Amino acid sequence: MGIRQRLAANLRKFRLDKGWSQEEFAHQADIHRTYISDLERGARNPSIEVIERLAIALEVNAGALID
Repeated sequence: MGIRQRLAANLRKFRLDKGWSQEEFAHQADIHRTYISDLERGARNPSIEVIERLAIALEVNAGALID
């Protein structure tokens, strides 16, 4: 599994663990909902700044998103 696929799977897992819809996750991370959808499908390659925003919203270490 490539890094983009690991990120996609981890984003979805952590989001669902919080009980959030993609829309709520997008609101918490201040990122557009369609971008969240693209990330969870592995269709986008986010910047390190976006990964940081996602991690902060999910309350996890940024490294946990790509492990």
